[in-house]
Amino acid sequence: MKSTQAWMEYCKSLAPAIVETCAKTAVSAGPVALVKALGAAIPEWRFRHVLVRSGWYRLGGIVNAQGERFADSLEQWVEHELDARDGDIAHLAEDFADQTLYATRLVGQTHYLVASAGDGAADFLQLEIEDLQEMRVHALFANHPGSIEELVDPRVGPEKMQPIGLPTYAWRRLQHMGAFLERMRVQKPEPAGIHRMLADWAASSAGNTTDFSNHWVIATREHLDRYQQPVFRAQPIATLAGEPPEFEAETGTSELKLHDALVQFDRHVGYPMAWYFHMLTTRAVPHWVAQTAIEDALAGFAYLPQRDVDVIRNWLHRPYSL
Repeated sequence: MKSTQAWMEYCKSLAPAIVETCAKTAVSAGPVALVKALGAAIPEWRFRHVLVRSGWYRLGGIVNAQGERFADSLEQWVEHELDARDGDIAHLAEDFADQTLYATRLVGQTHYLVASAGDGAADFLQLEIEDLQEMRVHALFANHPGSIEELVDPRVGPEKMQPIGLPTYAWRRLQHMGAFLERMRVQKPEPAGIHRMLADWAASSAGNTTDFSNHWVIATREHLDRYQQPVFRAQPIATLAGEPPEFEAETGTSELKLHDALVQFDRHVGYPMAWYFHMLTTRAVPHWVAQTAIEDALAGFAYLPQRDVDVIRNWLHRPYSL
């Protein structure tokens, strides 16, 4: 078993092959072609595409009216030019009044791919690859900006965006999720919600039926606090296509009717105890369901396995959410 540091170094060692694969694979060929290309580049790992998240963008650079590159980074250019003019945006606009310059954005999607690395719930590699397309968005200074935000990132509808070139894949991050979560535990020994969720998964019928990474990815963040100490964040995201199903039971429902609602929800999502994990995360299932399920179990209406009753009872004693 690799140590946390060993996994970090190993993931870094795979980066060059992944970067090269991204550069050689056309986005138009779709995720299936990406998975196939990754399998050829790093055959020791069998990555599966499980989720794509869209609706985000990053600030890009600057191009002129002919589409020629004027600056690679809009933010750095604005910062430099304003520093030269003591922060006077009006002065900056006046100096470039005779030039037609356009800001660009990198409009993106994030593809999540996973590969099993062991038997534990967190024993998997998670690969994030971005699908990026640069778009020309707005003419600089045309909106008479009064702030830096209005200059670099005004509201622009998609109908005003024009693509610059074809979309491309870009490697973002590869992590062994167990190693990342262990780094969180070292920083703060008290288990976070994600640690407790994974422990519940392993102890429940869900963990005895399917892998965590078949149904969830973990969005991670890492930054330094004001004392230059690392701060880690981890948020589970369901790979379920679309929104979770509506929970078909009203407050006060119990016994057979509640059992039927739980079964219906689990079947729609695809694994046992799905209702419990969506109660913790997506809020698709209300909290009263856990209390009622335990009350039913205590009354002898045993429609849940004992392992699941134990998980739910522990949650009622020490509730958490994500």
